[in-house]
Amino acid sequence: MERMGMVIALKPDKIEAYKRLHAAVWPDVLAKISDCNITNYSIFLKRPENLLFGYWEYTGSDFAADAAKMAADPRTQEWWSVCMPCQEPLATRKEGEWWAMMEEVFHHD
Repeated sequence: MERMGMVIALKPDKIEAYKRLHAAVWPDVLAKISDCNITNYSIFLKRPENLLFGYWEYTGSDFAADAAKMAADPRTQEWWSVCMPCQEPLATRKEGEWWAMMEEVFHHD
């Protein structure tokens, strides 16, 4: 199992819309997340900076393949098309990232 954290900014005028979307995530999107070996997925909002912190645990053996499978899913693409306009990627993210992936520096069970 691999713990993964990521961060992105949330546009101030989109906060309530984003929270409404995530209060009722589409069931087929949730099923695809699980199908791609992602568990224990949470998103946190930090105000007033309007930063989103995402965390999940990846239980598969090929994250790149599972990420590609998720990205190819039409319903997931539709979900992203309504979520992404709410988000503002960080200028410091790596090429090809939307959410900036973070380095784990500490963990305690």
